[in-house]
Amino acid sequence: MTITRSVAGVVAAVALCASLVSGCTEAAAPPPPPPRSEGSSMSGVPVAGDFGGSGGGTLQKATTLPTVDRRILKVSSLAARVEYESKSGIDGSRQVVSGSVFVPKGRPPPGGWPIIAMGHGTTGIQHDCGPSLWPNLLGASEAVATLINSGFLVTLPDYQGLGMYDTYHPYLDSTTVGYNMIDAVRAARKLVPDASNRWLAFGSSQGGQAAWAANELSGSYGSGLDLVGSASVAPAANVVGLADSAVAGTLTPEQASALQWVLVALKEEHPDLDLDDYRRGVVAEKWDVLSACVGPLVAERTAVTLQVTPDDLRPSSEEATDLLRQYLAEMSLPKVKANAPMLVLFGDMDKVVAPQWTVDAVRRACEMGNVMEAYSAPGRGHDDIDGAVALGWVNQRFANTAPNDSCTAPDGPVLPLSPKQWYEQ
Repeated sequence: MTITRSVAGVVAAVALCASLVSGCTEAAAPPPPPPRSEGSSMSGVPVAGDFGGSGGGTLQKATTLPTVDRRILKVSSLAARVEYESKSGIDGSRQVVSGSVFVPKGRPPPGGWPIIAMGHGTTGIQHDCGPSLWPNLLGASEAVATLINSGFLVTLPDYQGLGMYDTYHPYLDSTTVGYNMIDAVRAARKLVPDASNRWLAFGSSQGGQAAWAANELSGSYGSGLDLVGSASVAPAANVVGLADSAVAGTLTPEQASALQWVLVALKEEHPDLDLDDYRRGVVAEKWDVLSACVGPLVAERTAVTLQVTPDDLRPSSEEATDLLRQYLAEMSLPKVKANAPMLVLFGDMDKVVAPQWTVDAVRRACEMGNVMEAYSAPGRGHDDIDGAVALGWVNQRFANTAPNDSCTAPDGPVLPLSPKQWYEQ
C-alpha cells in the first residue's frame, strides 16, 4: 500500500508531540487560555450515553467540546470530553479519569467505527495538564483531526491525574496508563452506539509506553474488546537507565527533567521516600518550578532546567540508587507477552529514551514470544520521526493482513528503517 504525504502527516504530527520534557505544543499557534475551573469541559453541554453499569470504562460524565480546534469540529459529528472509571496500576484503586472522544461524520462502516486509542506524549504532571481541558488538546489536535477524517473514532485519554483534581499523575507508570487506554475505549463505546469493538492502541513517547502497556494488559483486562495491534513511536518503555545515568552524571537535560517528574510521582506513591537522597542544588531549590507545566512558574522553568548540573540529581548512595532502579523497573516494559501484533519505531539518536534502552526492551519482548516489527530510524531523535510507515502498519492491522515479525528476522530483532519504508508498507 502506498502512503501519500498528506496521509503520512497523521502519524508525523503525533510524532512531533513526542517530547517527554516539553510536552506537545503546536508550532505558531498562540497558547490557549488556561482551564476555567476544575473539570472544565470548555463550556460544553451534556451528551447522552450509557451511564449505567460499573467497573472499568463506566461513563461518569460526557459534555461537548464546542471550543476545541476548528479542524476537529469540521470533521467530527461529535467532539466530547468524558470522565470514566479506570484503575490505578500502583495499588489497583478505583480512579476517575478524563479524556476526549471524537466521532467522524457520515455513516459508520459495517461493524461500526474502528477505534484508535491515542496515547499522548508528556504534557506535564499537574492537574491542568490534561489535553481535554485545552482547545488544541495540548498539541494533539492536528493528528486527531486527520485520524477522524480518515474514518477512525479517536479516543484520547488524559491519563490518571491529568484533567482531574482528586488524585495525582503516576508519571511513567506503564500499568496505569495501559488501564487508562483500555478503559477509554470502553467509555467511547458507551458514548457512541455505532462504535466497533475493534481497536488499535497508538502513541508516542509516554503515549508509546501507554500503547505498548495496553497491548500487554489486553489479554487479562481487555475482555469484550478486539485489539488488532499497538503502534509505539519513540516509546518510554524501558526507563531503568535513568538511575544509572543519574549516578554516572550523564543525564541529558531532557532525561533530567523526566527524572524530576518521576520523583514527584514516586513521592506521592511512597510518602517515606526521602527526596533529598535524589535532589540538591538548583533542583532542590526550584522543585516547584521544575514541576510546573501551567501557571506563572512555567515562565521560569526553561531557564532553571538549563542550570541543572549532573550532581543535582545524583543519588546520594548505592542504596538510594538501588531503590530508584527498583521503582523504575516496576514502571518499565515489557512485563508479559502482548496479546496482539506490535510496531515499535524509534530514532537511533534519541536523547530522551536512549536507543539502547529501547533495543533491550524489544529483545526482551521477543524472548517472551511477541510478534512485532521494530525499526530504528537512522539520524532521527525523539520527536522528529516521520511516522508514515506506522500508518501503513495500522491500516494493515484493521485489514487483517498477516503481520511481519522482526523478532525472527536474520538481522533482527531491530531493523534499520530504510528510506523506501517511509512511504511504502
